[in-house]
Amino acid sequence: MNAFSRRTAWSILALAVMCLSVKAPMAQTATSRIVSTANTFLSTLDQKQRQSVLFAFDDEKQRARWSNLPTTMVPRAGLSLKELNPAQRSAALALVSSALSPKGFEKVQQIMEGDELLKTSGGNNPMFGKDLFYISILGTPSEKAPWMLQFGGHHLAVNITLAGERGVLTPSLIGAQPALYTLNGKTVRPLEGESDKAIALLNALDENQRKQAILSYRLADLVLGPGQDGKTIQPEGLKASAMNERQRAMLLDVISEWASISRESAAAPRMAELKADIKDTWFAWSGPTTVTPGSNIAAYYRIQGPHLVIEYAPQRLGGDPSMHVHTMYRDPTNDYGLRLTTK
Repeated sequence: MNAFSRRTAWSILALAVMCLSVKAPMAQTATSRIVSTANTFLSTLDQKQRQSVLFAFDDEKQRARWSNLPTTMVPRAGLSLKELNPAQRSAALALVSSALSPKGFEKVQQIMEGDELLKTSGGNNPMFGKDLFYISILGTPSEKAPWMLQFGGHHLAVNITLAGERGVLTPSLIGAQPALYTLNGKTVRPLEGESDKAIALLNALDENQRKQAILSYRLADLVLGPGQDGKTIQPEGLKASAMNERQRAMLLDVISEWASISRESAAAPRMAELKADIKDTWFAWSGPTTVTPGSNIAAYYRIQGPHLVIEYAPQRLGGDPSMHVHTMYRDPTNDYGLRLTTK
C-alpha cells in the first residue's frame, strides 16, 4: 500500500470513528409526543384558561364528570372548543389526536360531526354541536408521573390515563347520534365495526351457542354507564371457552374496535391482555337478531371478561334505535389507570 492509500484509509477510519462517537438523537416515544403536544396546547392559553383546564390528578369529582348527555344537561368542566380561538382549538385537537390511533381520532371526529348535524337539523339547537366538546387535564403532563387527559361532550367521553409508556382508555363512552349520516356525499357510520362485527359473530354461532348467548330479557341502556364507577355485574350469555377458535378470533375482533381507539403502543399490550383472557370472556345479546345490510344493529350486546366490560346499547326511545347508540368500554380492575397509579 503506497503512502497516499495509507493516508486515505486512515482518513476513512477516523471519519468512521468520529461518526460512531456522535450520539444519534433518541427516537421520540409515544408518551413524549403526547406530553409535547400537551405542553404546546397549554402554551397557547392565558393564565385564566390554564386555571380552567388544569385539575389535580386526584380530583375525583372531575375524573367522573362525564356523560352521554348534552353539556347543557350535565355540565362539564375544563375548556370547551367554543372558548378557544382557532390556534388554541387546533392545538387542543392535536393533543387529543396524539393520544389516539388515527382510526380512534377519526371516530371522535365523526361523532362530533354527527352532533353538529343534530344542531343544524334542529334549527341551530344550542344543546348540540362541535363547539360543545370539552378538554381537561388532570395532573401535570409528564413522561414518567401519571396524569390524565379528558375530552368529550354529547355521546363522547374519552378518559386517557398515562403513566410512563403505559396508557389506559377506560372508562370511555363512545356513542353516536345520528349513528348513520351523509357528509360530503359519503355515508358515515362512526360505530360501523362495532355493529357489523358483532352481528357477524352472532351469525357464526350454532343453534345451541345462540340459545346461550341470547338473553331472555331486553336491555334498554348501559348498565355500567355514567355514574356507575365501581359497580359490578355478573357475566351472562355464552362463555368463549364454549366457542371454537374462529369464533373466539371474531370475538377478539369485536373487542378490538374499542381497544384500537388507543394509540398502537397502548392498544397492543391491551389486546395481548384481552387475548390471554379470552376463554374467560362472555358474549351476551339482547334484542333483534337481524339487520339490514349497511345499517346498524338495534340490539344490545355485552362482552365481559376478567379485565373488560363492553356494552353496545341502541336507544329505543324516540325513533329508530339503530340511529342512536351508546357504548361503554371499561376495565373493572383498571378504570382511570388504577393499576398504573397504585402500588
